[in-house]
Amino acid sequence: MTALSPVLKQATPITVEYGEGCYLHATDGRRYLDFTAGIGVTSTGHCHPRVVEAARAQIGSLIHGQYTTVLHRPMLALVERLGTVLPEGLESVFLANSGSEAVEAALRLARQATGRPNVVVFHGGFHGRTVAAATMTTSGTRFSAGFSPLMSGVHVAPFPTAYRYGWSEEQATDFALRELDYVLTTLTAPAETAAFIVEPVLGEGGYIPGNTRFFQGLRERADRHGILLVLDEIQTGFGRTGKFFGHQHFGVRPDIITIAKGLASGFPLSGIAAPRELMARAWPGSQGGTYGGNAVACAAALATIDVIESEGLVGNAAERGRQLLAGVRARANKAIGDVRGLGLMVGAEFTTPTGEPDTETAAAAQRLAVDKGLLLLTCGAHMNVVRMIPPLIVTAEQIDEALAIWSAVLDEL
Repeated sequence: MTALSPVLKQATPITVEYGEGCYLHATDGRRYLDFTAGIGVTSTGHCHPRVVEAARAQIGSLIHGQYTTVLHRPMLALVERLGTVLPEGLESVFLANSGSEAVEAALRLARQATGRPNVVVFHGGFHGRTVAAATMTTSGTRFSAGFSPLMSGVHVAPFPTAYRYGWSEEQATDFALRELDYVLTTLTAPAETAAFIVEPVLGEGGYIPGNTRFFQGLRERADRHGILLVLDEIQTGFGRTGKFFGHQHFGVRPDIITIAKGLASGFPLSGIAAPRELMARAWPGSQGGTYGGNAVACAAALATIDVIESEGLVGNAAERGRQLLAGVRARANKAIGDVRGLGLMVGAEFTTPTGEPDTETAAAAQRLAVDKGLLLLTCGAHMNVVRMIPPLIVTAEQIDEALAIWSAVLDEL
């Protein structure tokens, strides 16, 4: 009898019958408030009627048109529509399937466009599980261990993780920028550095937002040395942080961004965007793929962008994010060392009385929340951060419902 790989460990014991909005309905009849959103994917909630209708209509006319063989209307319409939401100047798009593919496409473009071999990533970042993306991932060794040798040319600089260092954000930012300069002096010469690759908010690394001075410091150094600034917006894009893209909180201009997750409300679709002149410097034949720009996924993405804009979901993410962050902070007890987040990305870090990571209690809190009807996930290097990622359609009442369950969890621990 065949079965899923035993290495795949489910975060919950639930088998889903169907999803609707912010809720998942299990085969045992129970309803769960889903604050995982498929790890930030179901941006418009489960089975939004407009997304469902767009996908159904597309399935009836064309499911797959391989996009280096033929073009199709949903993809062309999506590329045009992305121009209305992408940062100014990023008018050239390449579409793929997964976040890892997008990151590897951005890496390939940066190296080919600059002729430089090295990249700098930032400690705690997650960029994917394929070989190059896993090499650039430093949020935990579980993503890169056991299949060395990894890719060469990757160097790591600090991210301003103030809580971990025990410093103020100002001190952590000073340190991160100073150490980046040291990396460029001791590990990878600027003339050999193709790109800085960084998340606006560390995702798997513990839901740690960056800040304006840090990102503007990256931009200044990139401009000074001819280095490309690649912003990994796979988890932070499409309204998740209360801006359409996470980097917009920091007033910084990217050279390349990666997109995926919330782009298509659950259909596999990802991509990169860059200025046309920069994208044209990719080598012929270096971009492609069998399923990239799938017609049904593109139709779902068009509907997703329509829903995000017409229902005001970016503003809702900002408002409900403030409500959620304030509520989790107000309920934090002595088991929680830090609560942080941006928009609808909120993390509660569990620590021992001596300040050490408390993985066991975080896991117990996540399991207990599931038992009480609230789906959550953990993250962070030690998996001691419980993260909350509701769909962008979440209401004030649903935030209150989640906070009531979270309070009960903390009381019972």
